[in-house]
Amino acid sequence: MTTIISVFGILGRFAGDLMMSALGWASSLLFGRVPRSHQIYLVLMMAGSFLWIVAVLGVVVPSVATFVLTATPHPVFVNLRWFTAALFVTLVALPLLVGAAGYLVPAEGERVEGARVAIEVLRGYLLAPLLSALLVFMAGVGIVRKFRSLHHGWVETHVPIVAVPGRYDEMVDDLQRGLSADGTKVDERDAPRVLTLPAMILTRVAGPNVRKLRPDRLKELCADDVRIGVYPYDIAISSTKEARMRLRAAVMDALGNADAHLTTSAEAQAVEARIQHLGEALAGGAVGSDIERGLVDIDRRLLRLIISAEEWDILYRQRLKLESTFLRRSARSSHEAPLASLPQLTHTEVPVG
Repeated sequence: MTTIISVFGILGRFAGDLMMSALGWASSLLFGRVPRSHQIYLVLMMAGSFLWIVAVLGVVVPSVATFVLTATPHPVFVNLRWFTAALFVTLVALPLLVGAAGYLVPAEGERVEGARVAIEVLRGYLLAPLLSALLVFMAGVGIVRKFRSLHHGWVETHVPIVAVPGRYDEMVDDLQRGLSADGTKVDERDAPRVLTLPAMILTRVAGPNVRKLRPDRLKELCADDVRIGVYPYDIAISSTKEARMRLRAAVMDALGNADAHLTTSAEAQAVEARIQHLGEALAGGAVGSDIERGLVDIDRRLLRLIISAEEWDILYRQRLKLESTFLRRSARSSHEAPLASLPQLTHTEVPVG
């Protein structure tokens, strides 16, 4: 029993990693910008799809149902017949849960109305098998990539992003320039077909506004010991241990000026867009008072945001980078010490009422 529990623990962690990766894919490819408070519905979609594929295995392979029943505690009256009947009910009911969660994911003003609500709920019968297949597919791709990295002596790191619709090619160009400036010359190639397949399949069931997010061709940036997959929802860096963090830093720096978001929730992306707008205004010669007022506005927004700590840290680093650029330019233009009156991010900045 201890061995079984350990195996389930390992499988659970692996499934959790897959689910979180697939969650990012579904979020950006199926729904685009999702409010933080609505991401629980994405989790329900993934969890429902994962349970659905387990139910399928239990029905198709009776020995799986027998194993699950005997390996888990259950009331005495629950026998294999009851358990199999429950699996059939699950096969029918879970897709409706997945479809209902998919309907609830967008913000209130962006949800469909009327008879289309029923269509969105019934779409769960497409989403449940698709997302289940995605989990299995990602497991296979992950294993192949791991073996490839071990063969080359590489390690992998990921940078979650959300590309601005219609600006994918510009983002790739920005990354290539940033890596070249860091001393890494990379060639641009088309990504393998097997890596573009999930995005192509998922966007088949997405709305027209979301389909714009997937570019016509996905690309990789490659060198001798470097392979960087550039996707609308993720940047996957494969390289040697020595170069991994340097390349990640170069990618992060290049993304500061690229057409992409480093955050996924709609609330965080709105602040990120505001920081990028101020950066463009600063590069265009905006006066110091405008930038200072913009920094005060960003600080107030940051203190009101209800987002994950990781996204908040990303936004705050972007804000600090903007302030640092502003101070350096102010010092160069005035040949004096930088301004000492810039706002500080404290609770006293939050307006009352």
